[in-house]
Amino acid sequence: MLLSDHFPPSLPAALASRLPGEEDVAPLAALLTADQRTHTPGAEVTEDALRSRLVGLRSWARRQVVVVPAATDGSATDAPPVAWISIEDRAAGRSDVQWAVARDLPDRDAVAAALLDWADEAGGSFARHRGVPTTQLDATANSLDTDRSRLLAAAGYEHVRTWLHMRRPVQAEEASSLPAPRAGTRVRRVHLHPSGLPVAQDVTTVHRMLEESFADHWGSYRESFAEFVQRLVEVPQEADWDHWWIAEVEREGRWLPAGGLVAARQGPRDGLGEGTYLEYLGVHRSARGHGVAKSLLRAAFADAARRGRTRVELEVDADSPTGADGLYEAMGFTTFEQTQTWHARAEAHPSRLLEPPA
Repeated sequence: MLLSDHFPPSLPAALASRLPGEEDVAPLAALLTADQRTHTPGAEVTEDALRSRLVGLRSWARRQVVVVPAATDGSATDAPPVAWISIEDRAAGRSDVQWAVARDLPDRDAVAAALLDWADEAGGSFARHRGVPTTQLDATANSLDTDRSRLLAAAGYEHVRTWLHMRRPVQAEEASSLPAPRAGTRVRRVHLHPSGLPVAQDVTTVHRMLEESFADHWGSYRESFAEFVQRLVEVPQEADWDHWWIAEVEREGRWLPAGGLVAARQGPRDGLGEGTYLEYLGVHRSARGHGVAKSLLRAAFADAARRGRTRVELEVDADSPTGADGLYEAMGFTTFEQTQTWHARAEAHPSRLLEPPA
C-alpha cells in the first residue's frame, strides 16, 4: 500500500511523491551515498544509519516524502526514489531539513525548489503546533558542494555559519600517559545500573551541562529533557553509555557538575580504522578556565587508545565564542572538512484542514 502526504509537493510532470517505506531504505542509502561522493569520495550512508529516521522511531518527529516516477494516471509508483526530503520538528522554533535529489535527474532544479517549498509549508505546520510565530529551517551543505548551496540560495536560504570537522590521531601509549586533571577537577563516566542503563541523575546532569554550556552560543535552542531523552531512545544501540563522561569541580568540600561529554563509536572511514566521535562537549559557564574541557578530551583520548582506536573526531563552530577551535588545535586536532549551515524562516499558518474546499 502506497501512502501519500496529505499536502504533497507540486512536482514536475512524470514525477510523484509518496511516504517512504522499508523498501526505500536500500535505494535511498545508495542515492544519498552517490550524492555525497560528488564532494567527498569516501562518503557512505549505510542502511542502518538511515533506517530509523526513514521508517523507524526517528521518523515519528519528521514529515518526509520520496519522489518517484509517476504512473500513467499521475499516481506514485513503488519505483526506487530519485529524490527525498525530510523535515524534523527538532525543538520549539527549530526544524531540521535534510534532502537529496539525484544529480542526473531531469528538472533537478525544479524538483529541489518544489521540495524546499514543501518543507516551508511543513515547517509552518510545526510552528503552529508549537505555538510560535515562526520556525527556523536549518539545512546543511558541504563547503565543496556549490550546487547544493546554489539550490538553497535559490529557495531563499542564507548561509549563516561554517563548521570545522576536525580529527586527531590516537597513540596506543595515550591509554595511560596523558596528564591527570588539575587539582580540584575530576572526570568520571556516568554511573550505570547492573542493567547497563545509566543512573537517571547522571542523564539529567549531562543534559543540564550541555544546555547551560551552550546557552550563550550562536544558534542555541533549548531542548527539553523529554526531547533529549526521545532522541536517545529512538536508536538505543547508538546510546553508548560507556562513552558518556561528567566533569566535576570541588567547591567547599563538594564535587559539583562542571561539564559533560557525549561520544560514540565511529566506524572506519577515509581508509582509517575505527574511531571515537565526540558528539557533544560542554563546559558550564561557571567552570570555564579550570581545564575542564582538556580533562574531558583527555578522558576520551585515553578511552579511545584503550579500545585500540586510531582517531578522535568532532565538529566545531568556526566562529565559536569560546575559541574552542583554538583549544582543539592545541590538543592536536586538524581540520579535514568544512560544512555550512543555511537558514530560512517558515511562518506559522492556520491548519490547511480547516480551509474550505476549492
